[in-house]
Amino acid sequence: MSDNWTAVAMAFVALFLVGGIVSFLKQGLKMGAVLLAVLAAMATTAAVLWW
Repeated sequence: MSDNWTAVAMAFVALFLVGGIVSFLKQGLKMGAVLLAVLAAMATTAAVLWW
């Protein structure tokens, strides 16, 4: 069960980063949004692989 907590934590990190993407796009910071999108994709991949 403890292994699944890491995957859940990574999923929450990915959701947090998606919120950052929305915020960055509203501010017009497209390069920052792209960086956060890459990080969110990596966090999602880590969560899936960890599960």
